[in-house]
Amino acid sequence: MPRFTVDLIRNHAMKRLWTRLSRKQILFYILGLLCLCLAITFTSHDAFLYKKPLAEVIKIKTVKTKQIDANHSKDALFSQKITAKMKNGKYKGQLIHLTNQYSQSGAYDQKYGEGNTLFVSIESHGHHKLGGTITGAKRDKPIVIIVGLFLFVLLAIGKRQGLYSIISLFINIVLLLVALNLFLDFQQSSLLLVGMGAVVLFTVISLLLVSGRQEKTYVAIIATLISTFVALLIAYAALKLTDSNGLHFESMQFVLIPPQEVFMAQILIGSLGAVMDLAITLTSSVYELYEKSETLSRKALMRSGREIGGDVMGAMTNILFFAYISGTIPIILLYLKNGYPLIDTFSLNLSLELVRALAGSIGIVLTIPITLYLSMLFIFRKEKRT
Repeated sequence: MPRFTVDLIRNHAMKRLWTRLSRKQILFYILGLLCLCLAITFTSHDAFLYKKPLAEVIKIKTVKTKQIDANHSKDALFSQKITAKMKNGKYKGQLIHLTNQYSQSGAYDQKYGEGNTLFVSIESHGHHKLGGTITGAKRDKPIVIIVGLFLFVLLAIGKRQGLYSIISLFINIVLLLVALNLFLDFQQSSLLLVGMGAVVLFTVISLLLVSGRQEKTYVAIIATLISTFVALLIAYAALKLTDSNGLHFESMQFVLIPPQEVFMAQILIGSLGAVMDLAITLTSSVYELYEKSETLSRKALMRSGREIGGDVMGAMTNILFFAYISGTIPIILLYLKNGYPLIDTFSLNLSLELVRALAGSIGIVLTIPITLYLSMLFIFRKEKRT
């Protein structure tokens, strides 16, 4: 295709997109990007808000050495001589000299570059020459960028529903923190019972905010809670019958809280998201099919819902599996790099993750018939009344 034709098509498409956007939408996008830029700029100049000393790296000299461990694995080691400028406190504007050591693997250390802002501990300040140690890096700028882009995209695409999703997410985070604080304040309480109460609140608040007060929302809430608790009951029964053989709870490293109870609470909350997503998707689809074609028979509606659920089920199961497994990749690589046998490595690090994924998958599979049955019950009960 000639270059002129391609440019013409592209310009025409951009013009159509621009004309479709209302003035309010254009103003929203401009204000959103402006707020994001202002937030990023503010985090670059907010050193005055911190009580801890902050210094900006202006010069680095790096020296490289090498080290070989017991398994003959080579790892390059580096030593950085850093000159930084104080950004707050009584030494603001003065230079400070720091030393940082890091490895190429970066397992327990970090490489710093020019322009990075560091938290420092001042140790010597004689003859106008500051010295000290690095206690950490200031990371609020990348966090603001990621969170800002997430909120902007969610609002731009989801609009009002996106706003409700943000509100729901914020409320759920607050509820989770409150639930954990309640458990810590009342040591005699059960973490699993606290988790159950939190799950009910998470489900009700999230679905009511996102989908509104309508019949399909209530169906999704009931289906989510039933599926989640039945999946938890099945997982609990299976672990009791097998006496948790093959599970390595020592990897959780909990001292004061029984690891089995913590593990069950993880299963409960971990499977909730996938179950809730599938329940509202399936309920909305069934109600949409019924409203578009009220002559559709119960059998045909059930078959259509089953097909939709089957299509979504495979994807949701894979998402849940990879979400759990991905967190163990660094520790698995560390074990294998240090000569641990493959079977022992996977047994130690994947046993709990696989059970969590399987329990969540059980919840996903159960959600389909439970949601379809409840949807049919509510739809045709309403039909009989009319």
